[in-house]
Amino acid sequence: MNRRRSYILGVLVLLLALSSGCGQKPQTAPNNGAGDAGTNQENVQAPDTATPQNADSSQGAGGTNQPQQITANIEAYFTDDQMLELSKVSREIAYPAEEDKYLAALKALQTPNDAKQFSLWGKAEFHSATLKDGTVTVDLSLPDEARLGAGGEALALEALTNTLFQFSEVQAIDLLVDGTPVDTLMGHVELTHPLSRN
Repeated sequence: MNRRRSYILGVLVLLLALSSGCGQKPQTAPNNGAGDAGTNQENVQAPDTATPQNADSSQGAGGTNQPQQITANIEAYFTDDQMLELSKVSREIAYPAEEDKYLAALKALQTPNDAKQFSLWGKAEFHSATLKDGTVTVDLSLPDEARLGAGGEALALEALTNTLFQFSEVQAIDLLVDGTPVDTLMGHVELTHPLSRN
């Protein structure tokens, strides 16, 4: 009987030991598993989030707009709010290719640096400015709000010609409105085609 009781007690102790040991393993296993899974997820997520950012930044850095820009310092011309005379301002322009510098120079005429300056071309739309055989052909649109009086038109033409003739390769300028040669831009000053360097 004693042997039997000892045997039963031994089996019970063994079962308790095994059951308590098994009970601890599931607790540690999920924690370890969760910790490993969390670590794995963090490790997986960190490269995943880094990879798109790196891809985006490399795409941004590899974009064709900024890195390929050429810059140049030019003189642009503005007037005061009374439209009495032109003032010359040094500006930096940026353009993607050499043939684009004339259009960039014309667009510089549209935004003065100083609130006291007035742009004579601010409401015009410059479509293109291409150089061929020493002549820059400028195609533009003039909405009604871009049209000036006689004095303003004369100053606007002077600002445009001064800006383009600062490039030594430009010997003449041909102005077109919506692709068509016109006798006058705004109805006051007669145009010749092309306007030649003096």
